[in-house]
Amino acid sequence: MNNPAPANPGRVALFATCFNDTMWPQTPKATVQLLERLGVDLDFPEAQTCCGQMLTNTGYADEAVPLVRRFVDVFARYDAIVAPSGSCVGSVREQYATLARRTGDVGLERAVAELGPRVYELSEFLTDVLGVTDVGAFFPHRVTYHPTCHSLRMLRVGDRPTRLLAAVEGLELLPLPGADECCGFGGTFAVKNAPVSVAMGGEKVRNITDTGAEYVVSGDNSCLAQIGGLLGHSGDRRTRTARPIHLAEILASTRDDAR
Repeated sequence: MNNPAPANPGRVALFATCFNDTMWPQTPKATVQLLERLGVDLDFPEAQTCCGQMLTNTGYADEAVPLVRRFVDVFARYDAIVAPSGSCVGSVREQYATLARRTGDVGLERAVAELGPRVYELSEFLTDVLGVTDVGAFFPHRVTYHPTCHSLRMLRVGDRPTRLLAAVEGLELLPLPGADECCGFGGTFAVKNAPVSVAMGGEKVRNITDTGAEYVVSGDNSCLAQIGGLLGHSGDRRTRTARPIHLAEILASTRDDAR
C-alpha cells in the first residue's frame, strides 16, 4: 500500500444490512476482512436489524419508525458506522430525519441528527475517514463500475469508488457507457413496473457487455442482483463473461487469494 497509515476512526461498527446478511453474506464478510486488514477494530452489534427502507419507500412511514428507534439505540455509542450499501446508508442519512419529524419526538429527532453524519457507505469510510485509496488489494481482471442511484444522487459518493478501484493492483478499469443511468431495480419498482424495469436493465446490460469487462462492480448488491439476473437471462453469449461483484469483495482480495 502506498498510503500513509490509516487514521484512527475511533469506535467503529459494521452495519451489514438485512439483505446482505440474508442473501449476500460474502459482502459483509469481505468488509470485515478489508477493514481489519487496515487496522480497524470493528464491532458487529448483533441487535441490528433492517433499516426500514422498504417500508419507507412503499409508503409505510409509521411502520418504519420502530426500526429508526432501534437503529439509534443499537448504533448511538459508535464514532462511525460503516455499511457496504449506498442504498441503506442513504435511507439512514436522508430518510430518517423525515421519519423522526413525523413522530413529534424531539429526542428522536436530535438523536437521528447526531447519528446520521456518522453513518458511512464503504467507499466514503475508506477515503474520507481512514484517508486511504490504495488498500493493498490485488484483482487481475477487467472491471467496469456501475454507480447506483442512491450512492450517486443521494450520497454523492462521486469518484470515491473508482479511485479505490484504480489503485487495485492488476485491475483494469473500463469506462461504462451511460454509467449514471439507472439499472431499473428501484426496490419494489422492479416488481410493480416489471416491463419498464427490464427495459432499463436491458440497456444497462448491453452497455456492460460492450465494455468487454469480466466483472461489473457496484456498491449495492440489490442493483447487482438486477443486473446479474438480466445478464444470466440474456441470449447474448458475451454476457456470460461479465460477473456481478461487490466493491468490498474486490477490495478485500489479495495476492494470497489468487494463488
